[in-house]
Amino acid sequence: MLLENKTAVIYGGGGSIGGAIADAFAAEGARVFLTGRTPATLETVANRVRAAGGQAETAVVDALDAAAVNDHIDAVVEKTGSVDISINLITSEAIFQPLADISTPDFVAAIGKGLTTHLITTKAAVRHMVKQESGVLLFFGGSDHANVSPGMGNVQIGFDAVESLRKQWAVELAPHGIRTVTLLTGGVVDTFPDIPEMAGARQSIIDASPLKRAATMADVGAVAAFVASEKGRSITSTQVNISFGACYG
Repeated sequence: MLLENKTAVIYGGGGSIGGAIADAFAAEGARVFLTGRTPATLETVANRVRAAGGQAETAVVDALDAAAVNDHIDAVVEKTGSVDISINLITSEAIFQPLADISTPDFVAAIGKGLTTHLITTKAAVRHMVKQESGVLLFFGGSDHANVSPGMGNVQIGFDAVESLRKQWAVELAPHGIRTVTLLTGGVVDTFPDIPEMAGARQSIIDASPLKRAATMADVGAVAAFVASEKGRSITSTQVNISFGACYG
Protein backbone atom coordinates (compact mmCIF):
# COMPACT_ATOMS: atom_id res chain seq x y z
CA MET A 1 0.00 0.00 0.00
CA LEU A 2 1.22 3.48 -0.89
CA LEU A 3 0.77 5.08 2.54
CA GLU A 4 1.25 2.19 4.93
CA ASN A 5 2.13 3.34 8.45
CA LYS A 6 1.75 7.02 7.50
CA THR A 7 -0.14 9.55 9.62
CA ALA A 8 -2.33 12.07 7.80
CA VAL A 9 -4.16 15.04 9.28
CA ILE A 10 -7.04 16.40 7.20
CA TYR A 11 -8.53 19.79 8.07
CA GLY A 12 -12.07 19.98 6.75
CA GLY A 13 -12.20 16.19 6.90
CA GLY A 14 -15.97 16.06 7.15
CA GLY A 15 -16.53 17.71 3.77
CA SER A 16 -16.96 16.00 0.43
CA ILE A 17 -13.37 16.52 -0.75
CA GLY A 18 -11.96 15.83 2.70
CA GLY A 19 -13.95 12.63 2.87
CA ALA A 20 -12.77 11.50 -0.56
CA ILE A 21 -9.15 12.11 0.41
CA ALA A 22 -9.66 10.31 3.72
CA ASP A 23 -11.10 7.31 1.87
CA ALA A 24 -8.13 7.21 -0.51
CA PHE A 25 -5.48 7.72 2.17
CA ALA A 26 -6.96 5.05 4.43
CA ALA A 27 -7.34 2.60 1.55
CA GLU A 28 -3.60 2.99 0.97
CA GLY A 29 -2.80 2.24 4.61
CA ALA A 30 -2.64 5.68 6.24
CA ARG A 31 -4.06 6.40 9.65
CA VAL A 32 -6.23 9.46 9.09
CA PHE A 33 -7.10 12.12 11.64
CA LEU A 34 -10.13 14.12 10.55
CA THR A 35 -10.78 17.57 11.96
CA GLY A 36 -13.62 20.02 11.52
CA ARG A 37 -16.30 21.84 13.46
CA THR A 38 -19.24 19.45 12.94
CA PRO A 39 -19.01 16.12 14.80
CA ALA A 40 -21.74 14.43 12.77
CA THR A 41 -20.09 14.95 9.39
CA LEU A 42 -16.69 13.92 10.73
CA GLU A 43 -18.12 10.71 12.17
CA THR A 44 -19.93 9.93 8.92
CA VAL A 45 -16.62 9.96 7.07
CA ALA A 46 -14.77 8.11 9.82
CA ASN A 47 -17.40 5.38 9.99
CA ARG A 48 -17.20 4.92 6.22
CA VAL A 49 -13.41 4.63 6.41
CA ARG A 50 -13.63 2.10 9.25
CA ALA A 51 -16.29 0.07 7.46
CA ALA A 52 -13.89 -0.25 4.53
CA GLY A 53 -11.16 -1.53 6.86
CA GLY A 54 -9.28 1.73 7.35
CA GLN A 55 -8.16 3.64 10.42
CA ALA A 56 -9.78 6.98 11.20
CA GLU A 57 -10.10 9.24 14.22
CA THR A 58 -11.99 12.49 14.56
CA ALA A 59 -11.63 15.68 16.58
CA VAL A 60 -13.64 18.88 16.67
CA VAL A 61 -11.04 21.56 15.93
CA ASP A 62 -11.53 25.13 14.79
CA ALA A 63 -8.76 25.55 12.20
CA LEU A 64 -8.75 29.30 12.87
CA ASP A 65 -7.77 28.67 16.50
CA ALA A 66 -3.99 28.28 16.65
CA ALA A 67 -3.98 26.88 20.17
CA ALA A 68 -6.56 24.23 19.31
CA VAL A 69 -4.74 23.23 16.11
CA ASN A 70 -1.41 22.94 17.91
CA ASP A 71 -2.88 20.97 20.80
CA HIS A 72 -4.50 18.55 18.37
CA ILE A 73 -1.44 17.92 16.23
CA ASP A 74 0.73 17.51 19.32
CA ALA A 75 -1.67 14.84 20.53
CA VAL A 76 -1.57 13.12 17.14
CA VAL A 77 2.22 13.01 17.16
CA GLU A 78 2.29 11.80 20.75
CA LYS A 79 -0.03 8.96 19.75
CA THR A 80 1.53 7.97 16.41
CA GLY A 81 5.09 9.25 16.58
CA SER A 82 4.88 11.50 13.51
CA VAL A 83 2.77 13.61 11.20
CA ASP A 84 3.59 12.63 7.64
CA ILE A 85 0.88 14.38 5.64
CA SER A 86 -1.12 17.53 6.32
CA ILE A 87 -3.83 18.92 4.06
CA ASN A 88 -6.12 21.86 4.70
CA LEU A 89 -9.29 21.93 2.59
CA ILE A 90 -10.74 25.06 4.16
CA THR A 91 -10.98 27.86 1.62
CA SER A 92 -11.77 31.55 1.74
CA GLU A 93 -15.48 32.24 2.12
CA ALA A 94 -16.79 32.44 -1.45
CA ILE A 95 -18.46 35.68 -2.56
CA PHE A 96 -19.71 35.23 -6.12
CA GLN A 97 -20.23 38.88 -7.01
CA PRO A 98 -18.45 41.42 -9.18
CA LEU A 99 -15.54 42.87 -7.23
CA ALA A 100 -17.10 46.34 -7.41
CA ASP A 101 -20.12 45.02 -5.49
CA ILE A 102 -18.18 43.35 -2.67
CA SER A 103 -17.63 45.53 0.36
CA THR A 104 -14.00 46.01 1.28
CA PRO A 105 -14.45 44.60 4.83
CA ASP A 106 -16.21 41.49 3.47
CA PHE A 107 -13.51 40.93 0.86
CA VAL A 108 -10.64 41.36 3.33
CA ALA A 109 -12.31 39.15 5.94
CA ALA A 110 -12.97 36.33 3.46
CA ILE A 111 -9.45 36.26 2.01
CA GLY A 112 -7.96 36.71 5.46
CA LYS A 113 -9.83 33.69 6.78
CA GLY A 114 -8.41 31.43 4.09
CA LEU A 115 -4.85 32.63 4.59
CA THR A 116 -5.11 32.52 8.38
CA THR A 117 -6.25 28.91 8.59
CA HIS A 118 -3.60 27.74 6.14
CA LEU A 119 -0.88 29.60 8.00
CA ILE A 120 -2.00 28.14 11.33
CA THR A 121 -2.31 24.52 10.20
CA THR A 122 0.89 24.55 8.16
CA LYS A 123 2.91 26.07 10.99
CA ALA A 124 1.55 23.40 13.34
CA ALA A 125 2.59 20.57 11.02
CA VAL A 126 5.94 22.14 10.22
CA ARG A 127 6.98 22.19 13.88
CA HIS A 128 7.04 18.39 13.76
CA MET A 129 8.04 17.83 10.14
CA VAL A 130 11.20 19.90 10.51
CA LYS A 131 12.26 17.71 13.44
CA GLN A 132 11.50 14.60 11.37
CA GLU A 133 13.25 16.03 8.31
CA SER A 134 10.32 14.74 6.26
CA GLY A 135 6.67 15.36 5.46
CA VAL A 136 4.19 16.31 2.77
CA LEU A 137 2.05 19.44 2.81
CA LEU A 138 -0.86 19.33 0.38
CA PHE A 139 -2.87 22.36 -0.67
CA PHE A 140 -6.10 22.49 -2.69
CA GLY A 141 -7.42 24.85 -5.35
CA GLY A 142 -4.38 26.31 -7.04
CA SER A 143 -3.87 29.05 -9.62
CA ASP A 144 -5.01 28.99 -13.23
CA HIS A 145 -3.90 32.31 -14.69
CA ALA A 146 -5.00 31.45 -18.22
CA ASN A 147 -8.67 31.04 -17.35
CA VAL A 148 -9.96 34.05 -15.45
CA SER A 149 -13.73 34.35 -15.62
CA PRO A 150 -16.20 37.09 -14.65
CA GLY A 151 -18.56 36.40 -11.81
CA MET A 152 -16.00 34.54 -9.69
CA GLY A 153 -15.73 37.38 -7.18
CA ASN A 154 -13.10 36.60 -4.57
CA VAL A 155 -12.94 32.85 -5.21
CA GLN A 156 -9.95 32.55 -7.53
CA ILE A 157 -8.24 35.40 -5.70
CA GLY A 158 -8.48 33.35 -2.51
CA PHE A 159 -6.96 30.31 -4.22
CA ASP A 160 -4.20 32.49 -5.70
CA ALA A 161 -3.39 33.89 -2.26
CA VAL A 162 -3.05 30.44 -0.73
CA GLU A 163 -0.94 29.31 -3.69
CA SER A 164 1.44 32.23 -3.06
CA LEU A 165 1.68 31.11 0.55
CA ARG A 166 2.44 27.55 -0.59
CA LYS A 167 5.25 28.78 -2.85
CA GLN A 168 6.93 30.55 0.04
CA TRP A 169 6.61 27.49 2.26
CA ALA A 170 8.18 25.43 -0.53
CA VAL A 171 11.45 27.35 -0.64
CA GLU A 172 11.71 27.56 3.14
CA LEU A 173 10.95 23.91 3.85
CA ALA A 174 12.72 22.08 1.04
CA PRO A 175 16.04 22.02 2.97
CA HIS A 176 14.22 20.00 5.65
CA GLY A 177 13.01 17.33 3.24
CA ILE A 178 9.43 18.60 3.30
CA ARG A 179 7.46 18.52 0.06
CA THR A 180 4.75 21.05 -0.84
CA VAL A 181 2.20 20.36 -3.58
CA THR A 182 -1.06 21.97 -4.65
CA LEU A 183 -3.88 19.97 -6.23
CA LEU A 184 -5.27 22.02 -9.14
CA THR A 185 -8.70 20.75 -10.21
CA GLY A 186 -10.60 23.54 -11.94
CA GLY A 187 -13.75 22.37 -10.17
CA VAL A 188 -14.91 18.99 -8.82
CA VAL A 189 -18.26 18.43 -10.47
CA ASP A 190 -19.70 15.77 -8.18
CA THR A 191 -19.43 18.16 -5.22
CA PHE A 192 -21.89 20.56 -6.86
CA PRO A 193 -25.48 20.54 -5.60
CA ASP A 194 -27.71 18.52 -7.90
CA ILE A 195 -29.99 21.42 -8.76
CA PRO A 196 -30.85 22.97 -12.13
CA GLU A 197 -29.05 26.21 -11.29
CA MET A 198 -25.71 24.38 -11.13
CA ALA A 199 -26.08 22.45 -14.38
CA GLY A 200 -24.53 25.24 -16.45
CA ALA A 201 -21.53 25.62 -14.18
CA ARG A 202 -20.96 21.88 -14.19
CA GLN A 203 -21.16 21.69 -17.96
CA SER A 204 -18.83 24.65 -18.45
CA ILE A 205 -16.12 22.87 -16.49
CA ILE A 206 -16.56 19.75 -18.60
CA ASP A 207 -16.59 21.77 -21.85
CA ALA A 208 -13.32 23.49 -20.89
CA SER A 209 -11.49 20.15 -20.94
CA PRO A 210 -10.01 18.82 -24.20
CA LEU A 211 -11.17 15.40 -23.02
CA LYS A 212 -14.62 16.73 -22.11
CA ARG A 213 -14.29 15.38 -18.60
CA ALA A 214 -13.93 16.92 -15.15
CA ALA A 215 -12.24 15.78 -11.97
CA THR A 216 -14.36 13.83 -9.52
CA MET A 217 -13.90 13.33 -5.80
CA ALA A 218 -12.41 9.90 -6.50
CA ASP A 219 -9.89 11.48 -8.88
CA VAL A 220 -8.83 13.99 -6.24
CA GLY A 221 -8.40 11.26 -3.64
CA ALA A 222 -6.41 9.00 -5.93
CA VAL A 223 -4.01 11.74 -7.03
CA ALA A 224 -3.60 13.05 -3.48
CA ALA A 225 -2.66 9.58 -2.24
CA PHE A 226 -0.11 9.11 -5.01
CA VAL A 227 1.47 12.55 -4.55
CA ALA A 228 1.72 12.05 -0.78
CA SER A 229 3.37 8.66 -1.18
CA GLU A 230 6.97 7.69 -1.82
CA LYS A 231 5.95 7.02 -5.42
CA GLY A 232 5.44 10.78 -5.74
CA ARG A 233 8.64 11.77 -4.00
CA SER A 234 9.94 13.68 -7.04
CA ILE A 235 6.91 16.00 -7.03
CA THR A 236 7.32 19.16 -4.97
CA SER A 237 7.22 22.95 -5.14
CA THR A 238 4.54 22.80 -7.81
CA GLN A 239 0.90 22.29 -8.71
CA VAL A 240 -0.37 18.93 -9.90
CA ASN A 241 -2.94 19.54 -12.61
CA ILE A 242 -5.86 17.13 -12.34
CA SER A 243 -8.32 19.18 -14.39
CA PHE A 244 -8.32 16.94 -17.50
CA GLY A 245 -6.54 19.77 -19.27
CA ALA A 246 -9.06 22.48 -18.45
CA CYS A 247 -6.54 24.47 -16.38
CA TYR A 248 -3.21 25.82 -17.50
CA GLY A 249 -1.76 26.94 -14.17
